[in-house]
Amino acid sequence: MNCCPAILSAALLVSASLRAADVPVTPVPPEQSLQQLAQQTKDLLALPVTVTNRPVWQQTLTLGLTMARGNQDSSLATGKFLAQRKSATNEFSLGLDGAYGENNTIKNYETLHGFGQANHFFTRHAFAFGRIDGLHDGIKDIDYRFTVSPGVGYYLLRQTNLSLAMETGPSLVTERQGSVDETYAAWRVAERFEYKLNATTRLWQGAEFIPQVDKPENYIVNADLGIEVAITKKMGLQIYLQDNFVSQPVAGYKNNDLRLVSGVSFKF
Repeated sequence: MNCCPAILSAALLVSASLRAADVPVTPVPPEQSLQQLAQQTKDLLALPVTVTNRPVWQQTLTLGLTMARGNQDSSLATGKFLAQRKSATNEFSLGLDGAYGENNTIKNYETLHGFGQANHFFTRHAFAFGRIDGLHDGIKDIDYRFTVSPGVGYYLLRQTNLSLAMETGPSLVTERQGSVDETYAAWRVAERFEYKLNATTRLWQGAEFIPQVDKPENYIVNADLGIEVAITKKMGLQIYLQDNFVSQPVAGYKNNDLRLVSGVSFKF
């Protein structure tokens, strides 16, 4: 009879747990036999357990502000938003970044860039992707530039804390630069690297090369390099370098823009 108290205790514990989870439980009258209690406990413990592990969106917002007053009055505000969702078979990325600056009340920076990309894996390392980019640069007289790029990619490294991916495929570029509208076919080659040094520090680097197919001397190079250090679970510091090179800019403009940005990042 030593097992009876153990069976009764187990039944009462299971019943209390199910009531806390809003699961209906048939009340056990005092006169119910211990054999019935034991059978009910056995049946309840045999219920299947459902475990969900659905991928979720991870979102980061980074804000930066630089101001100077004195012989020169200048200000530069930057913002960057990134959302990612990853699973074993698919990856989705959405991004938006921009900057606005003035020097002695004269505008010297005005950019807005956004992108979206979806990857679908055929194996653990090989994938097909579709990507679209949009750019506005008020200083370089680019009203808009849209780039649509399907293609294939391969992860040379795909680990929890280390990844290196290569991508390639055709592109269609349509833009209005100055007073000239142009649409042309191009080819895109890109790579992306990320390394999580530890639980609080992350490095990343990326680059893409987009030459015009029938005029390869006309090409675009975009690159970035950065580091993020977590302060808390939801907040961190970012420092990153962005470089944009256009081989044939509008007359009167330089072909290279380099920007070093520091800001506070928020995860949600």
